[in-house]
Parts: sequence; C-alpha cells; structure tokens
Amino acid sequence: MTVFGYFLAASARVLDVVLMLYIWILLFRVILSWIQVPSLYQVKVILFRLTEPVLSPIRRFVPPYRFGGMDISPIIVFLIIMFLRSFLVRSLAYYAAKLLAPSAGYF
Repeated sequence: MTVFGYFLAASARVLDVVLMLYIWILLFRVILSWIQVPSLYQVKVILFRLTEPVLSPIRRFVPPYRFGGMDISPIIVFLIIMFLRSFLVRSLAYYAAKLLAPSAGYF
C-alpha cells in the first residue's frame, strides 16, 4: 500500500501545481485582454489557445450579453479551480497520508 500512497501523494502535488499554473495562465489572459500591447500578440495567441477550450463551454451557459457585455467565465473557472484544489487535491493528499501512516496494532 505504500507504493499506492506515494503515487497518490505525487498525483496530488502534480495536480495542485497544474491547477495553480492554469490559474496564472488564466490571470495573464484576463490582464492581457484589458491592455493592447502589439509586441505581446504572440503571447496573447498562446494564452487564448490554452484557455479557450475551458472558457467557451462556460460561455454557452453564461453568455456575456446577460451581464452587460462583461464576460464572467474566467471568474467561474477560477471558482471551479479553487474548489478542485480545496476538495480534490486535499482529499488525495489526506488519503495518501492515511495510507503512508504507520499502522498501530499489528503485534
């Protein structure tokens, strides 16, 4: 069970890093959408390609025209990621810690 425990602990860490990295990517996309810097066009294209597959399905349920043209899909994605980090990552880490804890009562 220790191998599975280490696997869960490593998976929790990797998932936490990936989710945090995606938060930063999404934040940079939001900031760059407010400012127009021609030299950062390629960065904007990369960020658009990384975030649009996640944002476009949410826009179908919450279109920007319902909120006066303001796109709240990044806010919803931030909340979903924070929930995943709070629930899923912590649950994996907790379960891994339980598996790796020395059990008492064998002898």
